[in-house]
Amino acid sequence: MSNLTRIDPLSLDPVSELFQGFFRPMRSMLTTQDTELASIKIDVTESDAAYSVKAELPGVDKKDIDVQIDGSVVSINAKVERNTEEKEGERVIRRERYAGTFSRSFSLGGEVDEANAKAEYRDGVLSLSLPKKASGDRKRLTID
Repeated sequence: MSNLTRIDPLSLDPVSELFQGFFRPMRSMLTTQDTELASIKIDVTESDAAYSVKAELPGVDKKDIDVQIDGSVVSINAKVERNTEEKEGERVIRRERYAGTFSRSFSLGGEVDEANAKAEYRDGVLSLSLPKKASGDRKRLTID
């Protein structure tokens, strides 16, 4: 049995469906999987004395991680190299593991004491202990 469908010739619904289908390939090109796979996920907590940062960096060698602190801005840079060696008679069907460099910068609420900051990398998680810089004594100005 056939189904009857009422179509309004002045409706824009079919046109919007056409454009959604038309632009779908472009949307997937703009949001590549590499940017999703290469992002560094972080957790930042704060206590009275310090900030604590945990960053996920799975598959990264410790020597390929670079952490820089500039006042209240923390930058984490990492490089991942994957072995792309192919054996005789073998072909790659799908490759999803990311290889390349990626970075993440974020700003904290106060300045960090760079001299006493500590970093530890274990099981794919980078842990940063960032003590807060002691706030300088404020000078009160007298108004003449």
